[in-house]
Amino acid sequence: MAIRQDHEIHTRRKGRNLGLGLVLGALVALIFGLSVVKISHLVEGKLPEEEVAQ
Repeated sequence: MAIRQDHEIHTRRKGRNLGLGLVLGALVALIFGLSVVKISHLVEGKLPEEEVAQ
């Protein structure tokens, strides 16, 4: 049993914080994934079509 009942505003803030945390986590995962792909292309020596034509 809780010592003190949470106020309604704390419940709303918890929901907003959870949503914001999920959005930020997804953004970090997206940037990390793009970085891994870009680095793997550099390691394998692959170049985009535009750079090969020059």
